[in-house]
Amino acid sequence: MNMPLPEPPSDLRSRTGRVGAWMAARVDAMARSGRHPLYWAGAREMAGVSVGLTAWAFMTGVAMIKSGMSITEAVTMSLLVFAGSAQLAAIPLIAAGAPVWVIWATAFCVNLRFVVFSLHLRDYFMFMPRARRLWLGFFTGDVTYVLFTQRFPKPAQTATQRHAQLAYLWGGNMTNWAFWQGFSMLGIFLGAALPERWGLEFAGTLALLGVACSLASTRLRAFSAIVAAAASLMLLALPFKLNIVAAIVVAVAASLLLERRLPPAELPAGDAHG
Repeated sequence: MNMPLPEPPSDLRSRTGRVGAWMAARVDAMARSGRHPLYWAGAREMAGVSVGLTAWAFMTGVAMIKSGMSITEAVTMSLLVFAGSAQLAAIPLIAAGAPVWVIWATAFCVNLRFVVFSLHLRDYFMFMPRARRLWLGFFTGDVTYVLFTQRFPKPAQTATQRHAQLAYLWGGNMTNWAFWQGFSMLGIFLGAALPERWGLEFAGTLALLGVACSLASTRLRAFSAIVAAAASLMLLALPFKLNIVAAIVVAVAASLLLERRLPPAELPAGDAHG
């Protein structure tokens, strides 16, 4: 039988200090979300997808170690930079001693899609304080965003509905985070021991290719992926892997020009204007 969670004490801040009270409030909020049935629905649906992302997480961990990072540096990066594509883009730049602004610019361009995600989710979670929105955003990934918006096409209208949506998203986020960190750490600690002849770098490329192909669900997305790949190869001679940044800019510009020529049915969900 599920017993209701007790309310947190009103004098919590005086007992633990501001930082302790903030952490306790976050744990309390997540515990309350965990009691909601949709929390476990989100966890269950994300678990089925996360299995396919484990190769990517494992290879990211291996790549950090193979680039010359220490175990401490790799573990810290995995925990603080919860973005596999940005990690894989930044790792060779760090190993090559690229300027900090180049590393930041590359990671920013790779993660530009999250700006679009946050704009879409703005109407869902504007009722929350800014600090809680930032905390939620840190854990929200590509797949959890897709699953959430598929289940909830429109923002909630009542407090009960908001709690249900938040519980579902947290369930998916925590499952995704646990899978990713677990296999990323496995890659970090086993990376140094794995022989080079196993060809794990190629396996990681295949894993990323599989993820990219699964996302190319419309002609516009497939077109942007092809343009980005072609531009990246043509500009391969640019230093510090800047061909990646340039390829993103070219693909985005080409997709924006083509978007107006495609019928609404060919546009990804949420991209149709009007």
